Amino acid sequence: MLAVGAPAPRYNAKETIMRSKRMTGGLEKAPHRSLLQAMGMTREEMDRPLIGVCNAFNEVIPGHVHLRQLTQAVKDGVRANGGTPMEFPAIGVCDGLAMNHEGMRFSLPSREIIADSIEIMATAHPFDALVCVASCDKIIPGMLMAMLRLNIPALLVSGGPMLAGRFQKKGADLITVFEAVGRVKAGTLDQDGLAEMEACACPTCGSCAGMFTANTMNCLAEGMGLALPGNGTIPAVLAARTRLAKTAGMQVMELLKKDLKPRDIVTEKSAKNAVALDMALGGSTNTVLHLPAVFREAGLTADLALFDATSKKTPNLCKLSPAGHHHIEDLDAAGGIQAVLSELLRGGFVDGSAMTGTGKTVAENLKDLKVRVLDADVIRPLDKPYSAEGGIAILFGNIAPQGCVVKQAAVAPEMMQRTGTARPFDSEEDAVAAILGGKIQKGDVVVIRYEGPRGGPGMREMLTPTSAIAGMGLGSDVALITDGRFSGGTRGAAIGHVSPEAASGGLIGLVQEGDQIRIDIPARSLELLVDAAELDKRKAAWKPKEKPISSPFLRRYASRVSSAAQGAVLEG
Repeated sequence: MLAVGAPAPRYNAKETIMRSKRMTGGLEKAPHRSLLQAMGMTREEMDRPLIGVCNAFNEVIPGHVHLRQLTQAVKDGVRANGGTPMEFPAIGVCDGLAMNHEGMRFSLPSREIIADSIEIMATAHPFDALVCVASCDKIIPGMLMAMLRLNIPALLVSGGPMLAGRFQKKGADLITVFEAVGRVKAGTLDQDGLAEMEACACPTCGSCAGMFTANTMNCLAEGMGLALPGNGTIPAVLAARTRLAKTAGMQVMELLKKDLKPRDIVTEKSAKNAVALDMALGGSTNTVLHLPAVFREAGLTADLALFDATSKKTPNLCKLSPAGHHHIEDLDAAGGIQAVLSELLRGGFVDGSAMTGTGKTVAENLKDLKVRVLDADVIRPLDKPYSAEGGIAILFGNIAPQGCVVKQAAVAPEMMQRTGTARPFDSEEDAVAAILGGKIQKGDVVVIRYEGPRGGPGMREMLTPTSAIAGMGLGSDVALITDGRFSGGTRGAAIGHVSPEAASGGLIGLVQEGDQIRIDIPARSLELLVDAAELDKRKAAWKPKEKPISSPFLRRYASRVSSAAQGAVLEG
């Protein structure tokens, strides 16, 4: 459950002198001022609050190629309200481009690098406040972690979602293309159709168009109050996104004046609000990794029990891709995250007294914005939800005594309870070869192990195998279980984060070909149907596989990373 146990704060919350004066004030800082003047900064600019603006722009990620414009808008806002912006970069990994090869091992670990690097920059150069600009999967949680760790006035600005594409008169997005690979193998789509789909599925810049990990985290950042209203859903290409960025630059100066810091905003109340919002939205399973890591920086502990307890009592109000046919642009047109919060507040599922980055509470924001639901199909009313439970379920059993996660909102009804035949593989590559090679049959349960945080290392996303299963028409007949993780775009009976993982001695490593596995999502159960005596025999003869790790960075990561059940955070 959610518990409070904050470490000693790094910085004094009662500082009356600007942090930046550590770098610019007094006789002994004359050399420092000289260096700032070398960049063209005037003494007047030095005397103003210095605002760090972290820009994750790069020419690699579609969600980031437009961030120069938005970062400039942030800086314009800072200057308009009396501050001096100082821009610096952050790295970012595109999970789509890193998928199904060695690069994906570096995606989740990049979250820690991003958080650490922002801490380094904002401590080595003591900014008075911080605005972080990014769009995509691990960059957003890494930035949120840094904001809470530093605990100086701060806001997050998302680059916004891309618009959905159109293919053969239907909505399309990146997941449509991933699943199309299976369709080609199954013979239901030809190469020309695939090429046409490739060209139209991702029509604009921005984070991928569905309720995948990037957009889920941007929505939850808004929900927990570290981003302004509109952050989660305004499309990347709209002028409203630029205005939001400019407003954030102005607003961070107001937070500085009020001395309102991230840990004043992310409290037990707002953390619980974020989890409830996650369940209502049917967000990515990766939130079960990222939210605990973020809350940990605020001195809050969120375990898997919190997610499941919240899911059991929070209705699923939205079904966006991959769970349904709507996209983030539809959610925005329906009223956005604030409209979802208004429904949840009406039902008592969120706490309206939680503080936000506007300087006002959740309830005050909703009143000021005169929020209402504009499309009752995109955002269902409380009395007509898509389902009575939230989008994510946490399962336990002998395979996962510490827990595992499934996006139940994207599971076919006939797969909610199923007993199937185990088909174990020791890598993603081996599993994909079997799926696309037609070796997986209806009723099988694909088991992919040694892909956890430690055993991978890096806990790769299994989007390629889950998409292949769906694309080959097996989504209602084949389940997949892994100690790895999934893309927010995964749909079907895909159960991930199995803990403990195989590399740590988890029972998933003992599964053999032909074993029976029982999945019961309503009962929150995942069981390997092998008697205890046989399992004891297998364990006595078994030694977890140790993969050779060529990367010095990944060796360090594997030696320090916690289990997925604890958010895959670095320990020590």
